[in-house]
Amino acid sequence: MSLFGGKKESYKDKKSLVIYFSRADENYSVGYIDKGNTEYIAEYVQEITNADLFKVEPLVPYAKDYNTCIEEAKYRVGNAPIKNKIDDVSEYEVIYIMSPIYWGTYAPEMETALKDIDFTGKTIRIVTTHEGSGLASVPSDVKRICKGANVLDDAIAIRGADCKNARSKVENWV
Repeated sequence: MSLFGGKKESYKDKKSLVIYFSRADENYSVGYIDKGNTEYIAEYVQEITNADLFKVEPLVPYAKDYNTCIEEAKYRVGNAPIKNKIDDVSEYEVIYIMSPIYWGTYAPEMETALKDIDFTGKTIRIVTTHEGSGLASVPSDVKRICKGANVLDDAIAIRGADCKNARSKVENWV
């Protein structure tokens, strides 16, 4: 139920795409991991909504250790080539955009992945993973780059350390 007594809109049955960035290796306060925290959340949304998944991958992988990785990310802002791009999202109603927080926003590769897509008429929902940054500036940055989209204000931020056990939180949000 919504605040005004109507039903909360369900996104479970809409044709959906998850665009996400996730990095394994050493993560802040989590240690070395085999699968990135954001990837767990992307997979939960995929399972719940039957969404298609698109993993944004850097053309040049980041260093395995955390401190080197974050320094590399600083220098990739505005110039973060990716392996593959999405050209067309016309078949989707809902697009989930997910990323860990890097330097106060999404990973630089997300900007590269999103910048040339026509989002006109699409509903966008945002998820960030973090260890203290919350949503950072991701909602405003997504609104800036995804012109023509309806970027919902219901974004969620999930601590990286909690991602493996966040399926019910994601299900309640979807």
